[in-house]
Amino acid sequence: MLKDQCMNDKEYMQDCLDSQKRITSTYNTFTNECEHQNLRNDFINILKEEHNIQNEIFNQMTQRGWYQAPAAEQTKIDAAKQKFSNM
Repeated sequence: MLKDQCMNDKEYMQDCLDSQKRITSTYNTFTNECEHQNLRNDFINILKEEHNIQNEIFNQMTQRGWYQAPAAEQTKIDAAKQKFSNM
């Protein structure tokens, strides 16, 4: 592989984060559609572990300045609180 074709650290971490998002989405679907409680509990445990891995990657990227989630606007926070408090 040529040097300019290699992924740098930021690209590698972004790929890992994207993969974890897909993995958690898939396990979430499996969990939601699982009929047997014991197997469902296993999927819930795996899902939790995968979310923890995703969070570790997210935190590492954030610390390096490679992933910046925009701050929520207070008006949007207040609107969401109001919307869901009426349910």
